[in-house]
Amino acid sequence: MGGFTIRHAEPRDLERILQIYEYARAFMTAHGNERQWARRGWPPESVVRNDIAQKLNYVVEHENVVVGVFVYLQGEDIDPTYRRIDDGAWIGSGEYGVIHRIASSGDVKGVGRFVMDWAYSQCPHLRVDTHADNTVMQNLLLSCGFKRCGIIYVQEDTDPRIAFEKV
Repeated sequence: MGGFTIRHAEPRDLERILQIYEYARAFMTAHGNERQWARRGWPPESVVRNDIAQKLNYVVEHENVVVGVFVYLQGEDIDPTYRRIDDGAWIGSGEYGVIHRIASSGDVKGVGRFVMDWAYSQCPHLRVDTHADNTVMQNLLLSCGFKRCGIIYVQEDTDPRIAFEKV
């Protein structure tokens, strides 16, 4: 899709990543989703630094400018918050990929879809969760072929998250 590339984030990307997350918090608030990230300043710089150090953080570039960021993990039972799912069930089992903390700068369209397609090319079994107030992300996931599977809970707060899966 239109000139996007993905690479591991590096320490030199930190300032731009933090700007993108700040934009994303404002965007979420403006679209009725203050509770997921904005209320608690999620993700904090310490988490982003750790994600970069562990090579879990990726950036999306468009014309050599960082326009998106996300965390990607892949393996079997890699996300402990996905061990319990209420009001439903996971579709698949075994190794899966997980996308967390995805955000766009808002400068170009299509970043989210590009990330979803890239992740699916890495592992054709993906799991993602989002807040019930995050209708923008829910619509993206459904348009990318994800199915709603149930409710999970994250460690960062007590709000339930809608779990999605694509196999």
